[in-house]
Amino acid sequence: MKTETAAAAAALLHRQRVAALGTLHEGAPAVSMVPYSIHGDPFALVILVSSLSAHTHDMRSQPRVGVLVTETEREGAPAHAVARVSVEALARAVPANDPMHAAAHASYVARFPDMAMLFELGDFALFALEPRAVRVVLGFAQAHSITAEALARAVAATAG
Repeated sequence: MKTETAAAAAALLHRQRVAALGTLHEGAPAVSMVPYSIHGDPFALVILVSSLSAHTHDMRSQPRVGVLVTETEREGAPAHAVARVSVEALARAVPANDPMHAAAHASYVARFPDMAMLFELGDFALFALEPRAVRVVLGFAQAHSITAEALARAVAATAG
């Protein structure tokens, strides 16, 4: 069952391109929307953020974040049944001298080619959201916890 759950979660992460990012902003919860790509080794969701944004400051001061990726709601389907992956993650800046930077940059540009020009602006930086705990809801009353490692394996198996 855990293998199927991880595979379903991985498929959802590959299908969707936008996540809700939860941070702590001056001690209060804050949620923003971030496009993400997937980096394989080590497994992480990669985001490109402006140093001017509140969530970037939040991640730098408190790197524990929450990420939520949801299936698109369908007309006629119960809202409770929307599949979703909720990830507790550690946010880490990926500067240009980081060994992960080139691959993270490539994965982001491959997924969002129209955003490649943002890398030329001095205030944008890559962050890796490295999963620590994962909760997967595949429908009403179908909630499961899986390990970050299980999700990483499933994402690798369903890549491409």
